[in-house]
Amino acid sequence: MSKESMEELVSKKLPYYQKLALEIHSKPEVSNYEFFASKTLAEQLEKEGFQVKLGVAGHRTGFDARFRSPKSGPVVVFFAEYDALPGIGHACGHNLFGTTSALAGVLLKEWIDETGGEVRVYGTPGEEGGENGSAKASFVREGFFRDVDIALGAHPGCQHGLTTPSLANDPVDVEFFGKAAHAAAAPEKGINALDAVLQVYSATNALRQHVTDDVRIHGVITNGGTAANVVPDYASARFYLRAKSKPVVKDLYARFENIVKGAALQTGADYKFGLFQNSVDNVVPTPLFDAVYERNLNRYGESVPDAADRETGGGSTDVGNVSQVVPTIQPHIKIADHYIAGHSIAFREAAKSDLGLSAIGLGAKVLAHTALDILRDPELLREIKIQHRANVKAQNIQV
Repeated sequence: MSKESMEELVSKKLPYYQKLALEIHSKPEVSNYEFFASKTLAEQLEKEGFQVKLGVAGHRTGFDARFRSPKSGPVVVFFAEYDALPGIGHACGHNLFGTTSALAGVLLKEWIDETGGEVRVYGTPGEEGGENGSAKASFVREGFFRDVDIALGAHPGCQHGLTTPSLANDPVDVEFFGKAAHAAAAPEKGINALDAVLQVYSATNALRQHVTDDVRIHGVITNGGTAANVVPDYASARFYLRAKSKPVVKDLYARFENIVKGAALQTGADYKFGLFQNSVDNVVPTPLFDAVYERNLNRYGESVPDAADRETGGGSTDVGNVSQVVPTIQPHIKIADHYIAGHSIAFREAAKSDLGLSAIGLGAKVLAHTALDILRDPELLREIKIQHRANVKAQNIQV
């Protein structure tokens, strides 16, 4: 694949994919309710010659699109995100993410007969979490990455960037069940479920003094009762338990559950505790893989800022689950000329701007070329896999 032939193909296809991105932007759908977005992308991939299955991995808005060469070879996955944020829309730019991955798959398809192998686009809903959220974890659990060699996708950002580590995350719900009573006439007959939630908050503040610096615990009360003159018989809260690696989060989960048990014992309430969605793993970077991406980004006249000027991560993403099992990159592709915060109105507007729409073409070209370079170089693929395995092993030794 030459730069010129890639440019020619993109110039033909890009306007339509930009149109799809704007349509998805105008119809924002939250996690696992992305019916329009998933149907739009799946139907387009089917038109491009992919075999498509809908409703996969336990997600009604997930899809699996595949195009296989007659020649055997490695399997490449481009993962597509397309969920929006509640109340604010596509303020994380997933309308661009999904269309970029779809176009990257279409571009690579044109050369897959030369290299051999298979190109797939996985429609992975619910990256923002929530009900049955973080679908990539489901794809991993259900074996969709078992025969995959590399996986990649590019996330919109305010600057170009390479894959960064992220925090593992156990998203949990806490519920307490007490006994209602008149708060003035017969408080002694009640069991206050809200008191139990408040005990959890208080004990969590104490726990923060005795954890490592990478740990983040944050939450909100989701139900605190309905009337001030009634002892609350039900109260609930939602927390994120985050840390640099899954073993640390596993230990944190156990310690937090003990807090919940203690609050129930202190107040006499019954409790329910557990994950409300998929658990999210930390991202394991594979620098050799990112280096191929950066080389191709430079090929198209763009560059990643110096390390000191780069935006760094700090949140969690289900890309981490994929990165635990196959070499994975999720670099950032620039959609703004200055800093804008993610999950903001400004970011939402950037996701439909001219620069944002042009990022679809740039991102798709760089992703497709990155995958093609690796498909054409078996030794490079072998070295990437070796580095990935070493990095996965090292994270558990360091805990």
